[in-house]
Parts: sequence; C-alpha cells; structure tokens
Amino acid sequence: MIKNIAVFFGGMSVEHDVSIVTALQLIENMNKGKYTVLPIYITRDGDWYTGEKLKNIETYKHFDKADKELTRVYLPANTRARQLYKYNPLNKLFKKDVRIVAKIDAAILAMHGLHGEDGTLQGLLQLAGVPYTSSGVLGSAAGMDKILMKAAFKGAGLPVLDYTFFDRENWQQNQNAVLENIEEKLDYPVFIKPSNLGSSIGIGKAKNRQELINAIEVAVNYDRRILVEKSVEQPCEINCSALGFGSDVTASVCEMPVSWEEFLTYEDKYMRNGKNSKGGMQSLSRQIPAPITDELTKQIQAYAVQIFKLMDCKGVVRIDFMLEKATDTLYVNEINTIPGSFSFYLWEPMGLTYPQLIDKLIEYAFIAHSQLKQNQYAFNSEIITQFAKNKNSGKLCGVKK
Repeated sequence: MIKNIAVFFGGMSVEHDVSIVTALQLIENMNKGKYTVLPIYITRDGDWYTGEKLKNIETYKHFDKADKELTRVYLPANTRARQLYKYNPLNKLFKKDVRIVAKIDAAILAMHGLHGEDGTLQGLLQLAGVPYTSSGVLGSAAGMDKILMKAAFKGAGLPVLDYTFFDRENWQQNQNAVLENIEEKLDYPVFIKPSNLGSSIGIGKAKNRQELINAIEVAVNYDRRILVEKSVEQPCEINCSALGFGSDVTASVCEMPVSWEEFLTYEDKYMRNGKNSKGGMQSLSRQIPAPITDELTKQIQAYAVQIFKLMDCKGVVRIDFMLEKATDTLYVNEINTIPGSFSFYLWEPMGLTYPQLIDKLIEYAFIAHSQLKQNQYAFNSEIITQFAKNKNSGKLCGVKK
C-alpha cells in the first residue's frame, strides 16, 4: 500500500534555506512507487502551506502566500486521526469549510535549527499521533542545545573540549564579570557559539579580549545562551553518521571536510560548488572515507553509536569530531539530529542508496511509534475521590503527589 508521507521543511530558523534544500533533495529521491509525497513548507513566520508547487526550488525565490496553487494548512494536536486540515480562521466561529486536505501516515522532518530540529515539532507530531523520522523530543532538545549536549557528553565520560557558558542577560548586566570568568577558565584562543544554532551561524573565534567582545556581540543576537570553548591547535574535523533506533544502531564511514578556513563557515558548508545540481551538504569538498587510521576510525564509530544510544536518537544523525593534530587528541564536538542532506553521502559507500536510506528512516519512524503505543498512559488512583471528599468536608489538604 502506498503511504502518504508528509515532508516538513523551512521554519522559523536561521537555517530556513538549508532546510529547503535538504527537503527538495530528499523528495527527489523518494520512491514514488511506495510513497505519495506531501510537502509541508513552514514559512519564516510559522505558517504552514502545502501544494505540488512546493517541490520546485523556483517557488522560494519570491514566495507568495496568495498563490492559488498553495493551500494553508494545520495539524490539530487534539486528535489521533493524523489528518491535515485546510486553515480557516473562521472555523473557530463557524463550523464550516472544515476540509480535510490529506491523511498523514508518517512525517519526515527535514528541519534544521530551532522550531523544528529542537523537539518542538516532534512534540506536536507525537501529540497528534503521527510517526516521524527524527530523534524524539528528548534527543532533539538535548542535541540542539550545545551547553546541555556537552554536559551530557562529559557526564558519559566522552572527551569534550573545556568550556564555559553564560546568558545574554549576564552579558547585558555585567560584561566585565562575564569576560573575567571566561579568561579565568579558558586560555585564548577560544570559540564563541550560540548554544542553539547550527550551520556555523553566529560562531566566532577570539584571540584576545577585544575579539572576544566582538564575537559575543554577534552571538547574543542569535541566542540567549552562549557557549565559549577552548580552541584546538591544528584542528581537523572528522564526521560520522549513525543510523537506527534502540539497540539497532550502525555507524557509517567517516568523512573529513576540506576547508581553507580555521573552521567551516555557513558558506563553506552550503554555498561552495553551488552550481552542483545535487547541492546541500554533499556539495562541500570532503574526503570519504577520511584519511585516518583504522584504529581511529573504529574509535570514532564506537563513540558515534554510544552517543546515538545515550541521546535516545532515531533515524539518522551525524556526530562531528575534532582531532587536534598537535597532540593527536580526539574530541566530540556536537551531534546533528537532522543532518544536512540526511548525510546520505556517508551511507552510499556502505551500499545504502539514498532511496533505501529514506525507506529506513520511515521504517524506524513506524517502529518507534508502535513502541510508544505499548506504554501504559492510564493509572487508576483514588486522588480525585479523595480530593472531592476533602473538599466536601472542608479539608483541602492531605493529597500528596
């Protein structure tokens, strides 16, 4: 039976455009004999639209909400019917024109950044009873926040760079105290990163106090929580993907992105070789497999599987590592719970084509959803009876949580 698969992309995120590229690339590679693709584009201000025209990249150059070939839609969280409805603000006043646009069997999240990769959309889909492909609410939220992520990695005994953090309010109220705390804990140079952003947006490197101030001023425009971490000498990035759910997890081959900068900027990741028809993360110059020893490869793959299970991930993720050449020390940098281009290029060398990878993502979505249905969500207690009894007798105490 052909399944209706909704593909979510766009969103209220600085990574909006990258998400569009990831989604269109995925839609192009989906097996049309198995799936009916329902593109759901989320605009920069949060409105949802669907329509065949959304499969064309030209639509996004000058997006027109009034286009008659597009339908504004919404997904109610208070129903388990998995139905997408036509949006009509008058529905709340008059129960007319409540039109079902489509039934959703499962959703693929091609979202990047906040309001999509961070657990918010995952929570809505879970409430609505829709199987979805990305990590769950817990893994998505923890994987989005770099500060929480590094704390989890460190607590699990994984090697991470020394770091400290602060929030925007601290910076606005007492800059000197923030600067002194950073300089007390870390030596220059350091990297400054918005805690909840990806794609290298808002990241800066500082070799002295003035550069630190400048980098922080940029970072606080993108997030209220800021991570500052130690820089590595002669850094070399190595990435590895992991695929699966529960105990069924496999690590991919490793890659080494090639950059002529000290770190990969947004342009390095997504704009280089922009005329490449495949676009996305695959267009980045990279070496696959990474030119590293078999021993280091196995260590990275083992860490990738460990992190996948620690964060209770689902589907496909990418874990980025940093190798300090000067000391030959490996660090875990971060996890991307919805990696650009779904990291399909790391699975092709292992004999898994992009269409087959998509099949796997949908398969794991259904498996995870079926496991959620096995949970017991009801528990019979005497709390209400006891509360009513106490209220009627004038006693409102005595009910313990």
